[in-house]
Amino acid sequence: MQVLGVVAVILAVYCVHAKIYFREEFLDGDEWRSRWVNSKHKTDYGEWKLTAGNFYGDAEKDKGLQTSQDARFYATSARFEPFSNEDKPLVIQFTVKHEQKIDCGGGYVKVFPSDLEQTEMHGDSSYYIMFGPDICGYSTKKVHVIFNYKGKNHLIKKEIKCKDDELTHMYTLILNPDQTYEVKIDNEKVESGSLEEDWDLLPAKKIKDPEAKKPEDWDDIPVLWLLSFRILDFLSRQ
Repeated sequence: MQVLGVVAVILAVYCVHAKIYFREEFLDGDEWRSRWVNSKHKTDYGEWKLTAGNFYGDAEKDKGLQTSQDARFYATSARFEPFSNEDKPLVIQFTVKHEQKIDCGGGYVKVFPSDLEQTEMHGDSSYYIMFGPDICGYSTKKVHVIFNYKGKNHLIKKEIKCKDDELTHMYTLILNPDQTYEVKIDNEKVESGSLEEDWDLLPAKKIKDPEAKKPEDWDDIPVLWLLSFRILDFLSRQ
C-alpha cells in the first residue's frame, strides 16, 4: 500500500481572522525532516519519501509524504503551539491521494496532547481527535471522526463514506463552539450535526435499572387491548 498523503495539513482556529496553528505544504525540500519526527516505537515502521507521485498538477507544489513500502505501518508527527479553541471554531484540513488501488489502510491524522513523546508514538498513544479516511476491503470505506473524552475514545455514530479512487481528495473537519460540526470532502458537506446527538460523549438521559422487577400482580395484557376491551364493555352496557 502506498498512500500519498498530507500534501497540505492545516490546523486553524477561526475568529474574525483565522489563526493558523499548523500548516505544512512541503515546499522546502528535505527541510520537512527537521519538523517531522518518525516514531521508533517499532523497528519495522515503513519509510516516508517526499514526492508528487506519478501524476500531479505541479511537480513541486503537489509534493507530499508518500509511504514507500507495501504492508507496513507508518507513524510520524510534527509539533505546533498549544492552543485553546474555546468560543472559536476549530478546522482540521488535509489532502490524501491513494495512488495505487488500496486494499487496506488508513489515511487519517490525529491531534495529540502536547506531552506526546514523538519517538514513542504508536497506535495506542492517547489523542484528542482522530479524523480521516479508512479503507479495508469492500466492507470498510469510511471517514473516522473520533474524540477522546475523559480517557475514552468515542466514535461517530453516523457512517460517512470516504473516497476510494486514486485521485487527490481534501478532507475537512469543522468543530463549532455551539457543539455542532461539519465534515467536508473536496469542500462539499457530506455530514453535519451536533456532538451530543452523534457521539455518546455524555451519559444516557435514561438508563435501565438492573434492580427493577415486575410487581407480582403485573398485567401483561397490552395497553391497547385493555383500552379496546373497556370501550367494548362500555358500548355493551348502552
